[in-house]
Amino acid sequence: MSQTVEVELTTSPVELYKILKFEGIAASGAEAKMLIEQGLVAVNGEAETRKRRKIVAGDEVTFEDITLLISD
Repeated sequence: MSQTVEVELTTSPVELYKILKFEGIAASGAEAKMLIEQGLVAVNGEAETRKRRKIVAGDEVTFEDITLLISD
């Protein structure tokens, strides 16, 4: 079952690994960075391997069956 979650940024931009950690997709920053390094996370439909990729409102972050819609 896929899940879509709207994420509201309090500060922008935010580094990709922090969003995964704050939203509970990864248990820790280290785990989030590992998922990104392995190419398991996509930003706007493309695999993203940069852990510190800046995420801004309008971006869509996908991991497995979870989609995070970023807004401000």
